[in-house]
Amino acid sequence: MANTAHAHAADAAGETRRDFLLHTTVAMGAVGGVMMVWPLIHSMNPAADTLALSTSEINISGIGEGQRVTVVWRGKPVFVAHRTPAEIDAARKVNLSELRDPQTDDSRVKKGKEAFLVIEGSCTHLGCIPQGVKVTEPRGEFGGWFCPCHGSQYDTSGRIRKGPAPLNLHVPPYKFLTDTTVLIG
Repeated sequence: MANTAHAHAADAAGETRRDFLLHTTVAMGAVGGVMMVWPLIHSMNPAADTLALSTSEINISGIGEGQRVTVVWRGKPVFVAHRTPAEIDAARKVNLSELRDPQTDDSRVKKGKEAFLVIEGSCTHLGCIPQGVKVTEPRGEFGGWFCPCHGSQYDTSGRIRKGPAPLNLHVPPYKFLTDTTVLIG
């Protein structure tokens, strides 16, 4: 009888030891699996140089009224225009029914910062870079931007007015960090 009690105690202790070994083995296998898969998952993250290009911070304090500049964001040109009151007024007075891609001027600028227009500088027809940033470049009939490749013309809000381009110049995601600093992206 003493041997039977001892055998039952050993069986109970053996199952506990066996369970411990099983759980430890499974846990170590899971940790090892994660350690093997982690480099693969981590390699799918964007590279540091790509992340650096995902946003652009611009100081707009040097852009005078009526002046336009080109900056680079994600390897693409972005036009930043400090519009005059006359340009803003002209953009707001456009009848939306005349537009191929109807958007109000207010929907294309930040409230309280209507003087600054930030748009991607790629024609929506074939991706050419429209002219109109420099004062000496043609700006088309509407005073905005002109794409000489196929004749697309944009107004002072970057909306397509004439030519083959199907859409307005895109407005990238941007926000004002301060009164003089814009973050694109």
